[in-house]
Amino acid sequence: MSKPKIAVIVSSTRDSRFADKPAQWVLQQAQKRDEFDVELVDIKDFDLPFFNEMASNLWMPSEDPNAIAWQKKIGEFDGYIFVVAEYNRSITGALKNALDQAYLEWNRKPAAYVGYGSVGAARAIEHLRLINIELQMVPVRSGVHIGGSEFMKVHPLGENGDISNIEPAILPGMNDLLDQLVWWTSATKAQRERDAANA
Repeated sequence: MSKPKIAVIVSSTRDSRFADKPAQWVLQQAQKRDEFDVELVDIKDFDLPFFNEMASNLWMPSEDPNAIAWQKKIGEFDGYIFVVAEYNRSITGALKNALDQAYLEWNRKPAAYVGYGSVGAARAIEHLRLINIELQMVPVRSGVHIGGSEFMKVHPLGENGDISNIEPAILPGMNDLLDQLVWWTSATKAQRERDAANA
């Protein structure tokens, strides 16, 4: 079995987003693991239109070239870490649209979550878990929530410190997340490969 590939997905596309700071930290932590390869995937780079296909690509191929490029990129990976902003108690519109622009590519792969905001994006991540289940994904149990005083220590509207300043609070959760992601990625990748060989 080849080494699994993990995508760290940046889910906010605002010009003034905070997402880049935690996304880079997540990428650095994931790169310390030798069980998989990891790549940063920024939704902003794909210029996705609002979903306007005849149906999900579960039922028929998509037509928009940007949507097809997104599907191809997402399909390269065996698991995902979503860097999650919370907008009005849910995920960003950009992330929901990106999730809807693919279906088959998400199936039977694990999803993990690092959220930030006043409550660490806990409400958005709970919503995202439900969406991921509908996409036949496997949400891992442990997540990272950068919230409250830790959030204000690293956000530009607060102290604007480096994420390393709050590592004592969030690194144990990140290590648990990565351990679980390794297990589920290996398990689901092996089963998908068996299914493909038997098809």
